[in-house]
Amino acid sequence: MSAGQGSTGNVIAAVCSFFIPGLGQLVQGRLLKAIVMFVLAAALWVIWMGWIIHLWSIIDAALYKPGN
Repeated sequence: MSAGQGSTGNVIAAVCSFFIPGLGQLVQGRLLKAIVMFVLAAALWVIWMGWIIHLWSIIDAALYKPGN
């Protein structure tokens, strides 16, 4: 059984990433991507550009298809 785009798991992951960038990827088991998202967002928030990574994190979690 695989979770496809728009599945409940992806919605939960997207909500997690809304609160903390990378948390949705961590919930999906993608540790490296979660670390990258979190570190980039944290670094870029210093210059007020972290929202770009934050949005990318949310969209990435929502559109994730296992096996990619």
